[in-house]
Parts: sequence; structure tokens; C-alpha cells
Amino acid sequence: MKFLTGELHGKIFIGLVVEENLVMDLKKAERKLFELETIPSSLIDCMKEGQRFVNHVQQLTEWAKKPNDESGSFIYSLSEVRLLAPIQRPLKNIFCIGKNYRDHALELGSEADIPEHVMVFTKAPTTVIGDGDNILAHQDVTSELDYEGELAVVIGKQGRSISKADAMDHVFGYTIINDVTARDLQSRHKQFFLGKSLDASCPIGPYIVHKSQIADPEHLHIETKVNGELRQSGNTKDLIFSIPELIETLSRGMTLEPGDIIATGTPAGVGKGFNPPKYLKSGDQVEITIEGIGTLSNQVK
Repeated sequence: MKFLTGELHGKIFIGLVVEENLVMDLKKAERKLFELETIPSSLIDCMKEGQRFVNHVQQLTEWAKKPNDESGSFIYSLSEVRLLAPIQRPLKNIFCIGKNYRDHALELGSEADIPEHVMVFTKAPTTVIGDGDNILAHQDVTSELDYEGELAVVIGKQGRSISKADAMDHVFGYTIINDVTARDLQSRHKQFFLGKSLDASCPIGPYIVHKSQIADPEHLHIETKVNGELRQSGNTKDLIFSIPELIETLSRGMTLEPGDIIATGTPAGVGKGFNPPKYLKSGDQVEITIEGIGTLSNQVK
């Protein structure tokens, strides 16, 4: 199941991709097929309902597949829909994991930079944009804007002090993040928050894919292209710290909640890693593809 937040004719809706180029408006489908209105208006609120929501959507999908005269009122062509960030405004900062691929740690430093413990920083909720939205160049602030293609984990069940053994029970699904970074700010301020939190520096999407559709999230190919040039090509099997380890570490003494987003780290091939560096500039098109999820595409403006 690929969930999305979309906009059509000025109205925002929660949708499900039902075929490659079709999307179902869940609330409209529920109203037409079941004469009910129980589906919340945001994906975070949907996730809070847990398995009940997932089961209900499965029922809707089965009913929608049956021939009926009403489907045209709640199934749209994907090309008609503007895709927003699946979670438009996270309730808290996005958790980001630094140097979680060995080759990326090496391209930015040396063996000494390979972390022994999970390295965590965050991005502000105001960084979030969706597929097709513009990444702001912020030329008055930075001259070293960089890209980082990443698999992101979306939490679906609240928990604290979650063990590795139970961690995947707390996952709702997976999406793509571009952890856009101002490297000069990162270096100047000796910490990550400012360089990671410029407005419109966190494209997310295009979908959140339910965990039931991803057999092994730690065996997914990930690649990033800038203007068609392949820059990053990696696989989540090379994560230093696994997804269960990340969830266990983050939840020690801190509650994880539905809608929390964990960006799991980026593979080698970022702009700063080239000699000379290949930083982003206005007009550049960045495309991040992760198998099983899709492609997140944004232009720098």
C-alpha cells in the first residue's frame, strides 16, 4: 500500500495508489462505498489508529476493485494530483542519522570518522516540502548546498525503551528523504542543526509505503541523480546501524510517536565528497530513487 497526501482542485486528501497511475481518495471512497466518515484528514491521525486503519483501507480497496458506477468520483488519475509531502508538517523534528554508511563517513573524513555509536541530529519541521516542490537555494546564506538521498522510517506505534526485537512492530512504513545540507553552515557552527534546517531543505515522498509491502527494508537499492548524472548508488544492506538498532537507541528514555520520521543516513556520493565538490546550484534537478518506494524529484530554485 502506497499512501500519499494529495491536492486536487484546491482540496487536500489522503490517498492510496491503487494502480500505477491511479489514486483513490480514501475519505470519498469510504463515504460512497460504506456511507461512513471515519477516516481522519491527516496521515499522522490515520497512523494513530494502527492496524484498524490498515484493515479498513484493505476493505475499501477490495470494494473499489468491484465494478460500480461511483468509482469515478473517488479514483483519480495520478497525473491530475499534486503530490504534497505525505506528512506535511511533522509534529516534532525529523530524526536524522549521521555517517551510517561506511563509505560516506570515509568520503567526508577518515576511518576515525566511522561512528562507534549512533550519531543523531535533527531537521526542523519547517524544512519539509513534497515531491515536485522547489528546494530553496538560499544563495544569501550558503554557497555549499548539498544533497543526501536517504531511506526514511515512519513510526506508526507509540513506544519508549523499545527493544530491537520489538522495534519493527512500531514501524508504519517507509519513504524517501533528501537531507539537503548547507555544508558551510555545518562547518562554521560546529554542529548540524542550522546547516540542516534551512526552509525547504527536506523533500519527503512521494509516498509512504506500508511496511507490509517492503519485504526487507535493509536490502533496498538507493540512487541519487543530479541533472541525470548518477551521483549516489548504494544499498541499505550497508547501513552500519540497523533500523531496529536506530529505534532502540532513539527510544531509550524518549517516546517515539506515530508520524515520527527517522532518516537512516546517506550512502557515498554526496557533492562534498567529489574533488572538486559538486554542490547544488539554482536550476539543478535532484532525483532520488529507492526500489519499492518510487522517485522523489525536486528542482533547486
